[in-house]
Amino acid sequence: MEEKELIPYLFRTEYSKIVAVLCKTFGLYNIQLAEDIVSDSFLKAAETWGMKGIPDHPKAWLYQVAKNKAKDQFKRNDLFKDKINPELKALGQSSEEMEIDLSDDNIKDSQLQMMFTVCDPVLSKESQIVLALRVLCSFSIEEIASALLSNKSTINKRLYRAKDTLRKEEIDLSFPENLVLSSRLDNVLSILYLLFNEGYFSTHASNKIRKDLCLEAMRLLFLLIENKKTNVPEANALMALFCFHSSRFEARINQEGEQVLFDKQDRGKWDKALIDQGNYFLSQSASGDQMSKLHLEAMIAFWHTQDELNPQKKWDQILQLYNRLLQVAYSPMAALNRTFALAMSEGKSIALKEALKINLKNNHLYHSLVAELYDGIDTVKKKEHLETALKLAKNEKDQAVILRKIKSD
Repeated sequence: MEEKELIPYLFRTEYSKIVAVLCKTFGLYNIQLAEDIVSDSFLKAAETWGMKGIPDHPKAWLYQVAKNKAKDQFKRNDLFKDKINPELKALGQSSEEMEIDLSDDNIKDSQLQMMFTVCDPVLSKESQIVLALRVLCSFSIEEIASALLSNKSTINKRLYRAKDTLRKEEIDLSFPENLVLSSRLDNVLSILYLLFNEGYFSTHASNKIRKDLCLEAMRLLFLLIENKKTNVPEANALMALFCFHSSRFEARINQEGEQVLFDKQDRGKWDKALIDQGNYFLSQSASGDQMSKLHLEAMIAFWHTQDELNPQKKWDQILQLYNRLLQVAYSPMAALNRTFALAMSEGKSIALKEALKINLKNNHLYHSLVAELYDGIDTVKKKEHLETALKLAKNEKDQAVILRKIKSD
């Protein structure tokens, strides 16, 4: 791998790991300093490797530079004099013997603790997502702005406010105690769910960023599943959901970057290996005695992958699961998705009556689906809803698809 490709790759894979370890070592209130140290380490790599070539072990080289920079920085500032140095002396160590542990086990522990810290309820959901993208997923400010349909200035302000809140509330990098672990874990799973959805369902970010968001959400979730304390049925259900959705990633977007509806997707582009992984995690999620929202969504996604079954049986199963999901956790979007299953199971006329009751009148997806349900029933109503969808759609590619449907009638 050439230098111009290697450094961005290492930044994506190693930045968050080193930041997490430095925060664990020197305190979360030094998160900005930790980020600066790691960024400087990558800058030095770019300068040195450009002149001298890539070292034999680039990751180890980067880790050592980050360690040295961290030691030098913290020795110079008041934190080392007032806190770190006394702690080392109490342990019978000198400042020269101070060790920054970048072993695989400590990196995993540090990232897991960082995950719970980033998802602390003291932060707003908006702040949690931005902070997660930066310090857990190693996204650049530009990538975060693109993924969230924002700008660099706004993202920088959100990050500053989030870090300032963590400092003021004196939140530190730690693993929650058993008494609060369950509620905090629910919040972590919720943020990972939002991260994945931002990549999978968003149409405004670039295709690469969308995939990266999904992969990062899956990577972080796997850290939870690897840990005995956080390997709960809900985490496995969420991983199953991610696998089933990701298996259809390539089929959901055509060559023009436009979204392809489920019934129009090329089944040959579905990833069978990911479907198998989804089946495995779905089976692992059955170890508990509760049927959560995540279990139901994972099972709905599972049935969507079962193309070889009798279509009527398939859509009957999906409809029943949607009925249960709406009882457990109602949302207008889940109700809208249910109407598609209802149309496939019981016909468009019945689905249309249900769709018109849903309060999503300002959503272009709602009007696009209602237009599909009017197809063959009322041509005028179909066109009216397509025209409304066109006005509400914010993405040029979505607009192009809707406009093409209007012109084809």
